[in-house]
Amino acid sequence: MAVLTPAAKEARDAEIAEVWAQYRLTPDSEPLRNKLVEHYLPLVKYNGERIWSRLPDGVELDDLVSAGIFGLMDAINAFDQDRGVKFETYCVPRIRGAMLDELRSMDWVPRLVRSKASKLNEAVKQLEARLGRMPNENELAEQMQLSTVELEKMITEANAVNLISLNKKWYETDSYKDVREIDILEDKKGEDPTRRIQKSDLMKLVTKGLNRNERLIIILYYYEELTMKEIGATLDLSESRVSQMHSAIVQRLQGQLGRRRPEFGAA
Repeated sequence: MAVLTPAAKEARDAEIAEVWAQYRLTPDSEPLRNKLVEHYLPLVKYNGERIWSRLPDGVELDDLVSAGIFGLMDAINAFDQDRGVKFETYCVPRIRGAMLDELRSMDWVPRLVRSKASKLNEAVKQLEARLGRMPNENELAEQMQLSTVELEKMITEANAVNLISLNKKWYETDSYKDVREIDILEDKKGEDPTRRIQKSDLMKLVTKGLNRNERLIIILYYYEELTMKEIGATLDLSESRVSQMHSAIVQRLQGQLGRRRPEFGAA
């Protein structure tokens, strides 16, 4: 990707701001919406590649990008510029959500992966019966006549078989709506409501007195888990500048919270 000069970047930002202004007046304009989609398409491809890199073979990157484009279009239609949030920050969760929904809606585990998983399970059962215990990695690799590297790759790919579509029908009912996997799946990662409130209160305490960029750096880094480079792209700052600001913010907060230790019952 070519690095833009400050003047070129300023001109590009002014141009896209003008497109947003026109689109706000005529939200039904397809050409204007297409211009916005084209401008933010690299953001879709970037997030698609990040998700795709963690998936086994058999999933097409183009499928994720296509789903992400629909998420981007929904974000463009629903975006409210008056809320003071940068569009890039607003649209990324929608883009990623659309991609994850696409993965859930299709049986994307290829037949070869299922075959490998079956062979792996069979080898584990044979060794377990012979040894009277779970085999270790070296024993399993020897049984399957593979190197440890090849075995690790097979285990990683075989784990994909355990992923299921949350839209898969669990059983049919007499009503119009069937029960799906997602309806009966236990949410073991559900956050306790009390903890969520405490987390929100802590965020308000920590970000109190910070300006907009400082507050976004803290939220995006600690709550959204973005990297310094991603935060820089969102705020139009260099990665080194974001890092400097982050260090200064943390140092200041440590001093402020240190003075308030008695309020928290700390010694």
